[in-house]
Amino acid sequence: MEIISLSNPVFAVYAIAASLMILKVVAMSWLTVARMMQENAGLRAPEDLKPTRLNPKPDPSQLLPNERVERVRRIQANDLENVPFFLAAGFLYTLTAPPLWLAQLLFYGYAITRFAHFAAYFTGQIHDIRAALWTPGSLIIIFMSLRVLLAAFGI
Repeated sequence: MEIISLSNPVFAVYAIAASLMILKVVAMSWLTVARMMQENAGLRAPEDLKPTRLNPKPDPSQLLPNERVERVRRIQANDLENVPFFLAAGFLYTLTAPPLWLAQLLFYGYAITRFAHFAAYFTGQIHDIRAALWTPGSLIIIFMSLRVLLAAFGI
């Protein structure tokens, strides 16, 4: 069985978790656009104030920060600061041929913590709650990265 193949159960679990994370990050762009349309605000570029079919009567106030739009942007920024490291560390971790149960725990655990972090951030929970949901995901990335290093050094 090839390690990098969907016939490898560990790689298949990684592929599922990675795909979920990629879809989540991409969905944040769509959520940002939806929020901008709901609020009719949160535009970023001066050229966005030119009249169009979707914005026939632009107003300079549309360029001002809008908390509901900015909240979604902050969530996406957090994803972009974290998810790529999971994608890289998770892929490399599959090369260590870990036990399936551990790979499932780590990969699905990471995905669950990111979705829970999103829910906490989206609903305006305090930093302590968001941090408590972010920390396990960060520790998962650290664990996988250290395991890859140990395997690469033959330890």
